[in-house]
Amino acid sequence: MIPVLKVLADGQVRSRRQLYDEVAAAERLSHEQKAIILDSGQAKYENRIGWAVTYLAKAKAIYRPSRGQQSITDVGRELLHKYPDGLVERDLRTVDGYESPRDRRQARKVLAEAAIEVPASDLDPIEQVETGIARINDGVATELIQRLHEREPAFFEQAVVDLVVAMGYGGADAKATRTQLSNDGGIDGIIDQDTLGLNRVYIQAKRYAPDSAVGRPDIQSFVGALHGQQANQGVFITTGRFSTGAVEYAAGVSTRVVLIDGQRLADLMIRYRVGVQAKRTLHIVEVDEDFFE
Repeated sequence: MIPVLKVLADGQVRSRRQLYDEVAAAERLSHEQKAIILDSGQAKYENRIGWAVTYLAKAKAIYRPSRGQQSITDVGRELLHKYPDGLVERDLRTVDGYESPRDRRQARKVLAEAAIEVPASDLDPIEQVETGIARINDGVATELIQRLHEREPAFFEQAVVDLVVAMGYGGADAKATRTQLSNDGGIDGIIDQDTLGLNRVYIQAKRYAPDSAVGRPDIQSFVGALHGQQANQGVFITTGRFSTGAVEYAAGVSTRVVLIDGQRLADLMIRYRVGVQAKRTLHIVEVDEDFFE
């Protein structure tokens, strides 16, 4: 909020776009910082500036002479003088007439139902929700790997084939085959990316404990199996992790081998809804400016 007030301190009226650019320049945000995107699709720095404007407007520290325009007020100048090094919402509560843009008690209730502890930070509400969802997903990811490890090998092999198809491989017909457990030649699944099966992806699936590593010999054997199929691409998936030697070998061999460890496997299953289902949908709303024109 202080960077926003500093930019507005000259008394000029600015658009939201001007604020984004001038605050970013004043704070010397790097290209990498400005490139950070939230799950909502909005740039993180723009999101933070937008919420700063919302809070400051509620405290009457800025006013909006017209849609999308803002300028500083005497209250804003007082806050800038009083809190030159940083301003958080609890400081705004000292301003007469301040009305919080969020109901903290309701927010705590919603997050508590999801078994999330509300962080004592200055994250804006969108970031708090995204942080909560990330924590839920972490717990689900851990359980997914545990459940996959408890089931029989055939179940795990079918699960990874289902995942690869859900990710969009398999062509329009979504044709995928799990090979037989015996005499599979080191191949656990085959994905046809076209109707005639001219372009195939071969899969190897290994259930390892989360703290156990797939070594270089396993990747070498998989590459050998691919060569036996006259294939040049494959995916090696495990519930464990890959050793440094395995990663280096996969990166250096001419055959294209993609390695997916347990953490990435769980993340992909959550993203593509394999082995999980949506429990609740949250709708985040904002005022429709067009309605009030």
